[in-house]
Amino acid sequence: MAERVVVVGAGVTGLTVAHRLLAAEPGLHLTVLEAGAVPGGRLRTVRVGDLEMDAGPDAFVARKPWAAELCRELSLELVEPNAHGSYVWTRTGLVPLPETSLGIPAEIDGIARWRGLSRSGRAKALGDLVKRVPRSEAPESVGGLVRRRLGDEVADVLVQPVLGGSFGGDIDRLDVRATFPELVAWERGHGSLIRGAAASRKAAATAGPMFVRPSLGVAALPRELLRVVGDERVRLTTAVTQIRAEGSGSVVRADEHELSADAVVLATPAFASAELLGDLAPGAATELTAIPYATAGVVVLVYAEGTAEVLPEASGFVVPPGRAPMTSASFVSRTWPAAGFGSRAVVRCMIGGVGAEDVVDAPDGEIVDAVGRHLSAVLPLPEVPSAVAVVRWPRAMPQYEMGHLERVARIESSLPPGIFIAGNAYRGVGVADAVRSANETAAQVLAHLRGGDRPTEGEQLR
Repeated sequence: MAERVVVVGAGVTGLTVAHRLLAAEPGLHLTVLEAGAVPGGRLRTVRVGDLEMDAGPDAFVARKPWAAELCRELSLELVEPNAHGSYVWTRTGLVPLPETSLGIPAEIDGIARWRGLSRSGRAKALGDLVKRVPRSEAPESVGGLVRRRLGDEVADVLVQPVLGGSFGGDIDRLDVRATFPELVAWERGHGSLIRGAAASRKAAATAGPMFVRPSLGVAALPRELLRVVGDERVRLTTAVTQIRAEGSGSVVRADEHELSADAVVLATPAFASAELLGDLAPGAATELTAIPYATAGVVVLVYAEGTAEVLPEASGFVVPPGRAPMTSASFVSRTWPAAGFGSRAVVRCMIGGVGAEDVVDAPDGEIVDAVGRHLSAVLPLPEVPSAVAVVRWPRAMPQYEMGHLERVARIESSLPPGIFIAGNAYRGVGVADAVRSANETAAQVLAHLRGGDRPTEGEQLR
């Protein structure tokens, strides 16, 4: 096969698409174009004192297998978390999170006694066990479903920080079918979110860890993909400015150069893809522009020697909206211990997201001061860490608001032959979802090049 493929974007999605295509067709003429100076997208590292730390996601969801499978295929050693369980920030301090699945309480006794909810909040939550299931399946937000069945307190104290936090979003605006369809299935299949969560936890008891990561950190995945794809195929600091149709293919203009392509994959944020498709596919561009994004950030704090033991034996904590400058904190030195940490406590805090993007806009010093003071208020840590890094991710978190799946279907049906989209803006925001999107897109590209029909949804290369 001598066809030419251009992949726009050298994040984990774009690099995985390239890897899959080359593995299937080694003779393919393939070029990856990346506007930035560093490949990997948010899967990169930041220097914090003498430590190299993940600046974006620091683990994969293991029960979505695609990223873990890719790592094993690339011979990257995977490690499991060393700490389990987490806390919720409350007005009285950190309270252990009750047994939950997707933030939904999974034990009746646990709800009845959990001090993170008021007495009326616990009573409303238990009402889920006797409420009827609506006959209609009208579109609903995550928050709408949870509030209807479990009440406002569970929605605000548990589900918003746990599920909303994974999107950096507002559960009252996130489409439940696009984000967490399990909740719909639990209500329909078990007549109760609590019973559905309990069944889910039981099924997961022997399913292995919830999260895994490469032993060298998450950024090891794009580094290895780059090595396998080949540096010579990846052009950094090369911004694509135009895509136009030409004959049965396309021409991709990047800087002052033009590349002819039989297929083009846009592994870029939805708003960037929209700009490139404005002339070629205006309908798709309009829909892509309508996908909102939130800005978020990561604050990594390294404390003095002798502080590691003050962290609880847990993975971290989540924060309901408005309670603290961070939305969550991960006890890295507990969960992912490393010899380089010595006896130092290492904590990662997430900031920003919908409704809290002003935190990310503050100067570094103000962010570090606020995060440090709040951490020391609930943990016996010094107010001032020994080393710190603040990483901002502008417009990095796509929001799957109401009607998202229908919008994605309209986008895909509006794309010209030979133009493909992939990434976290469509059917999953995690690293594992990005890899799955890349696998499926690679299969679609190969079907196009071979003159066949597009693969059915879910068909992928691996």
